[in-house]
Amino acid sequence: MAYWLLKTEPNEFSWDDLVRDGSTVWNGVTNAQALINLRAMQLEDQCLIYHSGDVRAAVGIAQVSRTAYPDPSSDNPKHVVVEIEPVVALKQPVTLVQIKAEPSLADWMLVRQSRLSVVACSPEQWAWVIDQAAR
Repeated sequence: MAYWLLKTEPNEFSWDDLVRDGSTVWNGVTNAQALINLRAMQLEDQCLIYHSGDVRAAVGIAQVSRTAYPDPSSDNPKHVVVEIEPVVALKQPVTLVQIKAEPSLADWMLVRQSRLSVVACSPEQWAWVIDQAAR
């Protein structure tokens, strides 16, 4: 199993929207690296849902329920989507401020390439976020 972080603007699509809907097509990704990450996702990979914008915090865990396929809303054959479903809300959000304050996370693409919308998480990064959320 692999771990990912998916960014979303909460005023466009939030964790609560995912919970309400039960699943969603994760679309709108056009960055080459983010698309590579979408293509690498496997069934049941775990995903942190991260609210960007004013919130800037991981707020929930989802899982991949359908692997990458061509984005039906795009004419670009390189664009793909995945489908995800909610697993559980984090007990408390883990903010970008907390993440940036942790020296062991300085090399995480979330910190180094902040505009990337689909970010891989190492098991250690994932465990740190989950631990912080449980405090």
